[in-house]
Amino acid sequence: MAARRDPWFDNAKMALVTLVVVGHSWTLLPGSATNDHLYDFLYAWHMPAFVLVTGYLSRSWSYSRERLWKLVRTVAVPYVLFETALALFRIYVGGERLEDLWRDPHWPMWYLSAVFFWRLATPVLRSLGEWALPVSVGVSILAGLYAGDTLDFARILGLLPFYVMGLLATPERFERLRTPWAPIAAVFSLVGIWLLTGPGFRWFSTEWLYYRSRYEEMDVSDGQAFLTRASLLILGTLGAWAFLALVPRGQGWFTRMGAATLVVYLFHGFFIKGASYAGFGGFADAHPVLGFLLTTLGSVGLALLLASPPVVRVLRHAVDPLGFGERQVKDALEVVDAEQRADDLAERIEEHIAEQVGERSSVGG
Repeated sequence: MAARRDPWFDNAKMALVTLVVVGHSWTLLPGSATNDHLYDFLYAWHMPAFVLVTGYLSRSWSYSRERLWKLVRTVAVPYVLFETALALFRIYVGGERLEDLWRDPHWPMWYLSAVFFWRLATPVLRSLGEWALPVSVGVSILAGLYAGDTLDFARILGLLPFYVMGLLATPERFERLRTPWAPIAAVFSLVGIWLLTGPGFRWFSTEWLYYRSRYEEMDVSDGQAFLTRASLLILGTLGAWAFLALVPRGQGWFTRMGAATLVVYLFHGFFIKGASYAGFGGFADAHPVLGFLLTTLGSVGLALLLASPPVVRVLRHAVDPLGFGERQVKDALEVVDAEQRADDLAERIEEHIAEQVGERSSVGG
């Protein structure tokens, strides 16, 4: 029997993937103090929250044949396909030039690479118990010295503490977010993050929020880099838990979309890049307020559209083509088996009828 889905996590997943679309769409907007502040505020906590939820939902991952195949089928294969498809779209529609295809994930594809390696590391991380979190923090802070672009290992290691937080989280720990003071503390935490990411506290650049650059590229000393990375880990942790404390636990139409987050994640980039190629950035530059409203509302609408059942029924096969093929083969085999059983049953009925007729003939004779 399939495990019962938790509506709270489906709500969180759908809200987070919607924020991913919003954040990516904001790159179409002109640079300004307000736009930059909103962008930095969002990126300070929404990806940490996404990674934390991913970690929690990966707690049962193991090196079983079934799990490994599903990891390849639902993460590695989509990575190869959509890295290729989005690159072709950007090259032939947008006239861009891309390098190191597949080796260096482009734009949103880095998250599939990260999930692949995080899940492979899950049994090892679980074996460390509570020590996994301080170890992952140390790895994250030191990663900025050495990690490179290959498969975005800089991000994989930089965001590792949030994944480990999810692995170590338990339903009992999440229950603490139900207390009356939790939403109040969450609001204060987000307000604090808003203030700390504003122009008055400009102690880091936006690039730090991507967890992808080496410290030497940030033009700071190693000591300052360690302090900045550690501070952002704290901010991300506070923001991630604050977000979860504010997520509704009820079930509704929005909840059902939580099962389609991968469809939203993999397809939204085509629409945002398409808007960029169509010149929406120029419009937003000329009409900053209207451009911001249209961009934000349009990105939310795009996420909801991509997660809607009619669209998901069409696009889910592209997200998991091998799974679709497996289901088609299974259905075909079931049809063949059903036909065979129907033929066997018909044959047995005919034999039974023949026997009954024979018995009656012998009695009558």
